[in-house]
Amino acid sequence: MTRGQRVGSDRQMPSRHAGDVSAETTLAARPGGGVCGKDGCMLDHLSIQCADVHASAAFYDTALGALGGTRVMDFGAVIGFGTAGKPEFWIGPQTTGEGFRESHIAFAAPDRAAVRAFFAAATGTGAEVLHEPRLWPEYHASYYGAFVRDPDGNNVEAVCHAPE
Repeated sequence: MTRGQRVGSDRQMPSRHAGDVSAETTLAARPGGGVCGKDGCMLDHLSIQCADVHASAAFYDTALGALGGTRVMDFGAVIGFGTAGKPEFWIGPQTTGEGFRESHIAFAAPDRAAVRAFFAAATGTGAEVLHEPRLWPEYHASYYGAFVRDPDGNNVEAVCHAPE
């Protein structure tokens, strides 16, 4: 697979950093997918540890498939998901620490229909519903997201920032 480019227009979105609620940040699509600030990207990829990689892989195959994501690399116990041939989200076995600490992971959706498709796909696997698809005007006027729990208990979201 070759890396592609996601086409999109720049858009304004309020910063969600604590104490900086009113600041505006310019966001733009970046080559290879994802959204970056005008000064570049903060994250290249993210990895989480799973109690049951097989169960988590089945969940993410289904849920991310609704957003256009696929397995880009698969080393058996460690799997990288992404778009355009670049693994940006990795899962693997729990190898450090004891117990569990919830993570919040938000995946970009190209439109509101994709958010709804993600929600249907995720709940179709038996995922716990945290929040059904809806607008979240407290973030900004066109923030549209849905939230579910993955098999490890993480808060997983699909979000679209574009107006309908």
